[in-house]
Amino acid sequence: MRYDNVVKGKFITRPNRFIAMVELDGQAEKCHVKNTGRCRELLTEGCTVYLERAKNPERKTRFDLIAVQKGDRFINMDSYAPNLAAGEFLPELFPGCTVRPEYTYGNSRFDFYIEYNSRRILLEVKGVTLESDGVVMFPDAPTERGVKHIGELMKCLGDGFEACLLFVIQMDKVKYFTPNDATHPEFGAILREAEKRGVNILAYDCMVTPDSMELDKPVEIRL
Repeated sequence: MRYDNVVKGKFITRPNRFIAMVELDGQAEKCHVKNTGRCRELLTEGCTVYLERAKNPERKTRFDLIAVQKGDRFINMDSYAPNLAAGEFLPELFPGCTVRPEYTYGNSRFDFYIEYNSRRILLEVKGVTLESDGVVMFPDAPTERGVKHIGELMKCLGDGFEACLLFVIQMDKVKYFTPNDATHPEFGAILREAEKRGVNILAYDCMVTPDSMELDKPVEIRL
């Protein structure tokens, strides 16, 4: 997936989870943050960030904050990007498959429904931006929604579906993925239970540039 009209800026501050102040061409610019997570380890004062100019010229914020540079690594921060990149990657993961996004099943809605040979797969995507010393973790804040999604994936196993949870790591050069038990132990517990019951847990890193993100290689998972 690619972005259009990307510019570089310097992060100043984040007044709330939706807004960041960024220095752009010597002026402070109010930008929309496309990630409502905490991201405190990414958005540090003075760090280099990348912005996409909004397509709607009438919008109150002219730019979306989509990526940040941490050392020599680009990290995508757009919470919409993992689903878009996963959608592009699924035909490579399941050659010849049929893919339907936003699939409603019972009272649940999953990110993707996949038909692959005679298999029916329900797949949920989670984007990962939290990294420390090469170890990537999810979530970066408590997520009851994430716990609910995993519970729903386990339920569908009894109705002839396969279930898959795909962690899209929005960076490269990582060591392994693990649940962030310190922040949300309930998420880690239900993730381990899901793996025991047969939910397929996958993690892939991404090739990230300031204006693109593409799923690349599988990452070791340590539960």
